[in-house]
Amino acid sequence: MWGIIPAAGAGRRIQPLAFSKELLPVGSRFDGETERPRAVSEYIMERMVRAGASRICFIISPDKCDILEYYGASFGPARLCYVVQPHASGLCDALFCALPLIGADDPVMIGLPDTIWFPEDGFCSLPRDALSFLLFPVSRPELFDAVLIDEVGRVRQIRVKAQEPLSHWVWGAFQMPGSVMIKLHELWCRRGRADEYVGTLVNAYLGEGGQAWGVRAGSAYVDVGTLYGYREAIRLLSGSEQRSELQEIKA
Repeated sequence: MWGIIPAAGAGRRIQPLAFSKELLPVGSRFDGETERPRAVSEYIMERMVRAGASRICFIISPDKCDILEYYGASFGPARLCYVVQPHASGLCDALFCALPLIGADDPVMIGLPDTIWFPEDGFCSLPRDALSFLLFPVSRPELFDAVLIDEVGRVRQIRVKAQEPLSHWVWGAFQMPGSVMIKLHELWCRRGRADEYVGTLVNAYLGEGGQAWGVRAGSAYVDVGTLYGYREAIRLLSGSEQRSELQEIKA
């Protein structure tokens, strides 16, 4: 099972940094008995591995060799590889850079490296045999891609950063079979590779008779790509650690 992490963006909202935004320290982890800072992109990788990813592909820009140096060839049991996106040309272009690695029968998970969300096993809520989005409730859906679903969970429309989102549920990660990724790439090419956002491409896919599903299994979602989001992530992780400590005390 593949995980794809698009990490080629410049991260202008939180720059200047002396390193790639995907390596921004947020929270901590233990290396044996030693507590160390944790890079924000470790969170999405942990969630992918937890859901069964055995291979993870980072899409990076030519100047982001620090990500390769930081992670190397593996993350836990998962093997890592890196594909270069020559120019930052949007999320669709970044994802399809990994397509030569993906087989039609391969399940594929996609997550953003500068986000932190709960529950940690959110990917496990998504079906592997269909294009499906993990949805999270947020207070400012106009800043994200709001997903409208019907009564059985079929996606009706994705409203990309719309001033009237019509829903407070937004996608934070998604999953699909390799065969669907291939179909989306073919559609993207037919549309002149003009789709920058996944939402507009998926809307076109739905318009041609394709199906997608939205699963409202997310409980908390933070975009760490801004200073405000960084502060929210620290608050979210602090609350999560406190809940974990209470559970250990009760146990």
